[in-house]
Amino acid sequence: MDVPVYTMSGASAGTMSVDEIALGETINADLIKQAFVMYHANKRQGSARSKTRSMGALTGKKLYKQKGTGNARHGDKKAPIFRGGGHAQAKRRTREDYRKSMPVKMRRKANRNALLAKLVDQEVKVIDKLSFDAPRTKDFMKFLGAIGIDKSALLALNTTTEGGKNVSLSARNVDGLEMCKADQLNVYEMLNNRYLIIDKADLEAWLSGPSSQTGKIVKNEEVA
Repeated sequence: MDVPVYTMSGASAGTMSVDEIALGETINADLIKQAFVMYHANKRQGSARSKTRSMGALTGKKLYKQKGTGNARHGDKKAPIFRGGGHAQAKRRTREDYRKSMPVKMRRKANRNALLAKLVDQEVKVIDKLSFDAPRTKDFMKFLGAIGIDKSALLALNTTTEGGKNVSLSARNVDGLEMCKADQLNVYEMLNNRYLIIDKADLEAWLSGPSSQTGKIVKNEEVA
């Protein structure tokens, strides 16, 4: 598969050859969904809490006198039967665990297959050299317009270089744009945005790096 490569000004800079077989050859929707659900679930903290009536911010004053009104006997508005009152069985202490897991090979295959899906839909913008001399949001917005970004986008960056740091600083306040490290690209972030923007060298490094290996070498590499 030949993927078009663009310059920072939006002009064509040739093509990049990507092996479809290495990305799974065909799109496996079930595998992609399983990985997406796992990444989504693992973002949950499981720290939801609710308050008892003793923790409420309402007044503790008695609503009305105990007898003689014809109404039911009540204390303050913090009682669980009132709207905004405390919870009778408040959720406390126990931390919920929503984490899911997948074998390393399956997870990496899902990440590669998700990239294939984006490539097939022509939603990957590969840039010949993605860098700025100085951080400036106005220049970054001009860059997005030049490469035809009109929906949400994921910017995969290598921030170890000076140019990459400037791109990160230029893009951090752009609405509808998410950023991630280029070597940590995964199915959840790719599918959660319409476009993927990545430097050609960073994409080549990800395709050949340890985080995308699905063979026997997986056992000897760091789990990604």
